[in-house]
Amino acid sequence: MPYEYVEQEFVEYVNVSLFSSMCRKAVTAVLATVALLLAAPPLSAATTALDRIVAVTNDEVITWSELSERTDRFMQQLRQQGTALPPRDQAERQVLDRMILERLQLQRARTSGIRVDEVTLERALQRIAEQNNLTTARFREALEKQEGVKWANFREDIRNEILISRLRERDVDSRIQVSDAEVDAALASPEAQAGSREYLISHIFLRAPEGATPEAWTRLSARASEIMRLVGQGDDFAKLAAAFSDGKDAMQGGSLEWRPLQGLPSIFADEVVKMKVGQVSGVLRSPAGLHVFKLMDMHDGKQSAALKVEQTHARHILLRAADALNEEDAKHRLSDLRQRILAGAKFEDVARTNSSDASAAQGGDLGWLSPGDTVPDFERAMNTLKNGEVSEPVQSPFGWHIIQVIERRNVDVSGERRRLDARQSLRQRKSDEAYEAWLRDLRDESFVELRYSE
Repeated sequence: MPYEYVEQEFVEYVNVSLFSSMCRKAVTAVLATVALLLAAPPLSAATTALDRIVAVTNDEVITWSELSERTDRFMQQLRQQGTALPPRDQAERQVLDRMILERLQLQRARTSGIRVDEVTLERALQRIAEQNNLTTARFREALEKQEGVKWANFREDIRNEILISRLRERDVDSRIQVSDAEVDAALASPEAQAGSREYLISHIFLRAPEGATPEAWTRLSARASEIMRLVGQGDDFAKLAAAFSDGKDAMQGGSLEWRPLQGLPSIFADEVVKMKVGQVSGVLRSPAGLHVFKLMDMHDGKQSAALKVEQTHARHILLRAADALNEEDAKHRLSDLRQRILAGAKFEDVARTNSSDASAAQGGDLGWLSPGDTVPDFERAMNTLKNGEVSEPVQSPFGWHIIQVIERRNVDVSGERRRLDARQSLRQRKSDEAYEAWLRDLRDESFVELRYSE
């Protein structure tokens, strides 16, 4: 069933839950934000008494008080992780770089029309509270009374995390494709044939600007040489990552989660199989920059037993915003179509005459969908519906939808598990590499003025 939304096979395996794997990454980022917020001391009067601009990002500024507060959070997070602390000035520069990238992404999200509605935000806050074994009300009380964190500020931080996640989904993740041939090659590789070994690595990434000159590469190489000198004299690798890395995981000491070989950045894959635990690679060069990584640990992954997933048989009506139909018009028109269906019109008849995609000819029928087959915004809405229920208008990167769940079933997919895992690992690798390149391009094409040294 050709459809721009759904691949011919499973895109990736995702545990049956409200969110797909991409959304679970967003929840992980949200929980990291919580850790920072809970560790952050309240701003003192001395901090806010005197302020200055430390960076300009397009038409917005970052102030010294904002940088100081975020650096305090960062240093506290490293203490809680047991990571040796880098010098304060190095930490400030690292945090400032992260703040600049965060602002640029939020600006891009706003100009792209990406929004986070109140229902989505409240659900995210509820999940965070549950992760801390609290009700939302008790969690708010703990933040405000025990930690001195204003609830309004916390809500906006979480909203921003979700915005950035949705921006990445739209501009990066939605464009990642993994072919059957790539999956076949991964499964036929010696590593896959030998077993399900997983690796835990930490890395340091030194980003090169787009179109870097030989002089820029020379400066980057000098930084890499200094890092290798510090590694050689026994400095803590996580501390060096926090102080020097341009990677998105720098504030976690450069640590990546446990991954199979196919899920590691491709530049690491050939090297890591030759290394012993505790060993540090040499300096590796890619088009994006220079890399150094340390093999922290490795183990044989658990073989999967029989596995069942819940599949959903669903249909939808899609309206795309166009010159004659803006976002609000599309949403209102779908609301009217939904009322017609609730009043007795057949969903499939309404879909055939109104839907804007190839499924219209089948009455909007999408067939049986497994977790991860659709983009997160669509899947989140679909997973909340009961059989026969028609959703309110839902926005995704493809337009506005109303969705109806026809039925659900549990299916044994253990025979497909290795293939699904391989596809997911390859997709993760491609996504991470594409995201780093996208961030580099975003920064290079934006106006950024640093005033930190002033």
